[in-house]
Amino acid sequence: MNNPTQIFDRRIVRLHRDRAAAHLDANDFLRREVAERLLDRLGDIKRSFPTALDLGCATGTLGRMLSGEGGIETLVQCDLSPRMVERAGGLRAVADEEALPFANARFDLVLSCLNLHWVNDLPGTLVQIRRALKPDGLFLAAVFAGGTCTELRQALSAAELEVEGGMSPRVSPFAEVRDAGNLLQRAGFALPVADSDTLRVSYPDPMKLMSDLRAMGETNAVAERRKNFTRRETLALSAAKYAEQFADADGRIPATFEVVFLTAWAPHPSQPKPLAPGSAQTRLADIL
Repeated sequence: MNNPTQIFDRRIVRLHRDRAAAHLDANDFLRREVAERLLDRLGDIKRSFPTALDLGCATGTLGRMLSGEGGIETLVQCDLSPRMVERAGGLRAVADEEALPFANARFDLVLSCLNLHWVNDLPGTLVQIRRALKPDGLFLAAVFAGGTCTELRQALSAAELEVEGGMSPRVSPFAEVRDAGNLLQRAGFALPVADSDTLRVSYPDPMKLMSDLRAMGETNAVAERRKNFTRRETLALSAAKYAEQFADADGRIPATFEVVFLTAWAPHPSQPKPLAPGSAQTRLADIL
């Protein structure tokens, strides 16, 4: 716990995913929606990727939705959770995103849908993904970003301060979209692009939102979290504050999920490159 890179307790991440596996297919509406948007981006790329990896496959939602997109002939699915992998079907393996077991230049395409936000060393994982790609291979991922569950964060923090006199980390820290492109460059990717979408889901009450997060395996796995159960008074007050601040005229509450989509390529000599500084043949001042 004294390791500064130990943001998440990976054992707890795995346990949460194991627990969610049995009922995830009935609670994966958010993953399906994001997967559709991810596959829309794949469909915009007019080339084939015969061998692909689904990194953090959960129960195989993305794999079932592929339907021949990208010219994929062989799909390998892997996840940190053995229970998830059991339900994925096809070629599959239990694998830790922080220590990928794949040989260099193995895949034409690596996909990841709502999984990499639980990785401690994201730059290191991105390096491993880049190495697992063949030259000119594509990395396409969707990751939760900073605006995710902002309403829940505010309500929980305010309630915990009032009831318990202090705050503990209860919602995962997320990457910011402005940092995502830099992380891809640091990992050695070429042509990195990061863009974000915001999804807003309506719930009858805050407790239903928290129940859904648990069912998706997305509950608190921050290493420095409090290990005891949340007080009943804290939960009740956080639900009240959530409704007070954010409920609409019908009493329903919104939940925001910000998703960053990452697109990048393993380097290859055929890829376009920026011109060297000073190589322009015409001055901009002359054109203007």
